[in-house]
Amino acid sequence: MQIIESGNVAAALGVKLARAQVIAAFPITPQTPLTEKLSELIESGEMKAEYIPVESEHSALSVCIGAATAGARTFTATSANGLLYMHEQLHWAAGARLPIVMCVVNRGVGAPWNVWNDHQDSISQRDTGWIQIYVNDHQQIIDTVIKAFCIAEKVNIPVMVCYDGYILSHTYMPFYLPDQELVDCFLPPHKSVYALDPEDPRNINTVTLPEARVNVHGVLAHGYMELRYLLQEDLRKSIHTIAEVEERYSEVFNREGGAYLEEYRCRDASYIAVSMGSLSFQLRVAVDALREKGIRIGVAGVRLYRPFPDKAISNALSHANGIIVFEKGMSYGYMGPLASDIKSALYGNVNGNRKLPFVHNYILGLGGRNIRTRDLIDALRNSCKEGESTHMSDTLKWSGLKI
Repeated sequence: MQIIESGNVAAALGVKLARAQVIAAFPITPQTPLTEKLSELIESGEMKAEYIPVESEHSALSVCIGAATAGARTFTATSANGLLYMHEQLHWAAGARLPIVMCVVNRGVGAPWNVWNDHQDSISQRDTGWIQIYVNDHQQIIDTVIKAFCIAEKVNIPVMVCYDGYILSHTYMPFYLPDQELVDCFLPPHKSVYALDPEDPRNINTVTLPEARVNVHGVLAHGYMELRYLLQEDLRKSIHTIAEVEERYSEVFNREGGAYLEEYRCRDASYIAVSMGSLSFQLRVAVDALREKGIRIGVAGVRLYRPFPDKAISNALSHANGIIVFEKGMSYGYMGPLASDIKSALYGNVNGNRKLPFVHNYILGLGGRNIRTRDLIDALRNSCKEGESTHMSDTLKWSGLKI
């Protein structure tokens, strides 16, 4: 069934279809309508779940941690400074290997206060051990929320589903509502491996010493470093699991998507524009205009950002002469983090004496700054021309800046 609704409602319906059991909620713009919709669904009896309003974002994730530790399928959502307020518990959820799903409705962070869209909130939390998936439209929102529960529960690692505030959260678009029976087939009831059991009491996540040591049962137990190693290894292995989940979803719902990135007119492209979120769809308009001028250019929208699918990224981009990265976030003191990761992927996975493509990096749209398609076209055209003449790979530019 196709419906027309907002992106926040699409996310809420995905949570309902996934049969989440515990929802923890604290309001923050532009996430608030998502959890409000869930409260309506629960109050009306359309969704069987516990809805727990709390006093802060830190508490919201704490509730999810407690509920997930008890074996429940859990969900929360936040934006901007709310996500930053969760920072301590983000690390805890990942370190405790809890399959929590959270929607991050991307918004600029303070100071100064800003309620409009960029990616600085989720980008700043990329090293907390969570899987991060970015989506481009409403269909991807609802589908990815459902897939996120499946991924999280297969690998026991929490998942962020990130989508653009206002651009997606508050706009209305048509999307298909998956059938509940098919969702139940794709996503069976959650069975936690580590759930607390009153009949089998135990301590969880107590102080862990630096070195491995024998526990009270005479078994050699991991030290802190081993636990960090195992999380890193499982994050890297989850790259393959995410592709498997994507393939399974396609089989069940007959709807294909890119697990790692979405390519548009890239096969014969000499240049490729790269971005995350809804901007990758806007770039398609710019690419079509440049194709009419004879410039062979395509777009690659990165879906999976953490763990970073470096081999897939390199395979998709290394044939091009140049890569132009547009992003709404900064790694302060260096460059855009996506551009930095792409350079690393190209350096580590291109074999032989092949010449690496140049990489240009544009920072744009921070705090909701308007991104004009005309400016994207000019930036792409200039980068193609400049890169061919100088092969510059360390170019950082600010689009739309007015100093």
